[in-house]
Amino acid sequence: MMTKKAPNPIDKHVGSRVRMRRMMLGMSQEKLGDALGLTFQQVQKYEKGTNRIGASRLQQISHILQVPVSFFFEGAPNVPGAARAEGMSEAPSPAYVSDFLATSDGLALTKAFMRIGDSKLRRRIVDLVEQIASVDKR
Repeated sequence: MMTKKAPNPIDKHVGSRVRMRRMMLGMSQEKLGDALGLTFQQVQKYEKGTNRIGASRLQQISHILQVPVSFFFEGAPNVPGAARAEGMSEAPSPAYVSDFLATSDGLALTKAFMRIGDSKLRRRIVDLVEQIASVDKR
């Protein structure tokens, strides 16, 4: 009996960044697939990291999603010899941030939050959410 091989962590990360950017643009998997000449199921496999994205395909995706190829590797786990982008912090961004932004709720919440112009109100919202989260831990 053959066991399924787990996706490579880099492939999963790149796929999640494709998903995050696609969702940021409000683009469906079907629309991205059409632009790539693929089915939405193939896009799903890329986004889950089940299928590896080749270099030329990644270049094509970066053009369609209007980001540099390096965008897909930001915060990637264990990338030996990866140069840090100028102005980036020393520690890679935590994976949970990417995971959160790759969800429809996370993206909607972030977009709505960023439209709040009053910085004091934004701070009060953060305080409220932190209080709710600490109550949930009890």
